[in-house]
Amino acid sequence: MQNITRVNDQSLEDYVFSIFIAAGLDPFQSKLIARHLVLANLRGVDSHGVSRVDIYTKRLDLGTVNKNFNFNIKNESPVSALVDGGNSTGIPLATEGIKLAISKAKQSGIGIVGIHNSNHCGMLADYISQAVEEDCVAFATTNAPANMAPWGGKGRFFGTNPLAYGIPAGEELNIICDMATSKVAKGKIVVAQKNNQTIPLGWALSSEGRPTTDPNEALKGVFLPVGEAKGYGLALLVESFSALMTGAAFGPHIGDLYKENEKQNVGQFFFVMRADLFRPLEEFKADVDQMIKEIRNVPLAENIEQIYLPGEIELNHYEERKANGIPLTQEILNELLLVGKRYNVQPNLIEVHV
Repeated sequence: MQNITRVNDQSLEDYVFSIFIAAGLDPFQSKLIARHLVLANLRGVDSHGVSRVDIYTKRLDLGTVNKNFNFNIKNESPVSALVDGGNSTGIPLATEGIKLAISKAKQSGIGIVGIHNSNHCGMLADYISQAVEEDCVAFATTNAPANMAPWGGKGRFFGTNPLAYGIPAGEELNIICDMATSKVAKGKIVVAQKNNQTIPLGWALSSEGRPTTDPNEALKGVFLPVGEAKGYGLALLVESFSALMTGAAFGPHIGDLYKENEKQNVGQFFFVMRADLFRPLEEFKADVDQMIKEIRNVPLAENIEQIYLPGEIELNHYEERKANGIPLTQEILNELLLVGKRYNVQPNLIEVHV
């Protein structure tokens, strides 16, 4: 069994914030990145959490990512905008992108924002949630470096290419769905590698095109699309919105996050619509609530205790980890402490004993 340390989320966020300040980012970017990464851990999405601090800071140290924040609006209309991110950090760019889309939706009913010259933007659920909290329906995509084969191939072309959507509810929980179009996000395989764990069969192929449970072989090989040919179709859709619409790099032309000297030129796409665009908000939310209740009341399959709505498991993780601390493996904790040591940042992490 792995050695796990539970850490108070606010102390972890403060530590990560201090690291990015020491790495040369301004407080605005450092705060957004620290908040986002710790939120991912709180939601149980550890692949997109503080395990990214090491690679993010290395890319900043090398000048691969621009430390100065650039959010240059181009080709703007009342309902849309294209943003040139100037190779800035991806999480602040995506945060400002969804804010702009929400603002346009509030004014015009619909807001569409595309971003190019961006970098890895983390967990799409964060941005979707911000729109849903403003009583908007939202859809988001981002492309990623090539590591997934088109269905039937064994060579890399698409990234894990996640998509996400959100629907505001009334009395029930808001629906937040965030999913990779590969069987699994690359970060989960990277975390398995760092923790010296195996991965399930069906996630990836080795460089020879054989199924593998070794994360090292998977990272040298290719990931597989979710739903086989259907996942391939969704990955192509994400690529079209994120890159072909915005002018970002696509497929094998995107720089690899883990090749520290490669600039990425990732693209992001946000579509936000006021939930009352077609009908009164109260009626819409009442129907969402009814749908959720009816889904919950569907007879359960054998050995299943509960039907979960998209985002509900992550919310359960959030509440548990807020109360009991974020669990970090010794490998991830050691990596974080080494990053802090690199910048002479004292950890001051508060352990939580359950």
